[in-house]
Amino acid sequence: MVTLSLLAISGSARKGSLNGRLLAAAAQAAASRGAQVETIDLRDLALPLYDGDLEKSAGVPEGARRLRDALQAADGVLLATPEYNGFPTPLLVNSFDWLSRLQAEGMAPAGLAATAGKPLGLLSASPGLLGGLRSLNFTRQYLSMAIAMMPVPQQFALPKAHEAFDETGVLKDPKQQASLDAVVTSLMRVAIALRNPS
Repeated sequence: MVTLSLLAISGSARKGSLNGRLLAAAAQAAASRGAQVETIDLRDLALPLYDGDLEKSAGVPEGARRLRDALQAADGVLLATPEYNGFPTPLLVNSFDWLSRLQAEGMAPAGLAATAGKPLGLLSASPGLLGGLRSLNFTRQYLSMAIAMMPVPQQFALPKAHEAFDETGVLKDPKQQASLDAVVTSLMRVAIALRNPS
């Protein structure tokens, strides 16, 4: 049996990020269920702020191709994003905006060929009471409509995230852990079904 491959992406650039911790907990939950999880750090892609003039003069940066290749290799994606004034981070949106520009280059596979129909599990962590829920809703719309990904219905927003983890990175509240597990399980089921259609 071929192992299910998941790509884990955090939209945060902060060291010790709450969303990074939530993503790590989700990755652990997936690994405990037999998935192989690779994490990509969007900061390492070194993508400049999208600029059409820059694209015209220098082309699409190599970092966008690295993101495309990682997405192409994955059966599904776990993505955690902070909420900045109700929206996902510029780091996250800019990375996928550059990815979409590979379409214009006629690359094979093009940027959106790596994301079209790709199962997606959405997560967010915030010190606030909503846990980043507003950002999750926008991210769901953006990644499904503009980037052609397929978010699973379940999503998880972690409120008061600065108080939610124990010293080992495990969620203290079993109900919150169960909600996180539900996203991971749903993502894996959809990814398996798409890889092995009956």
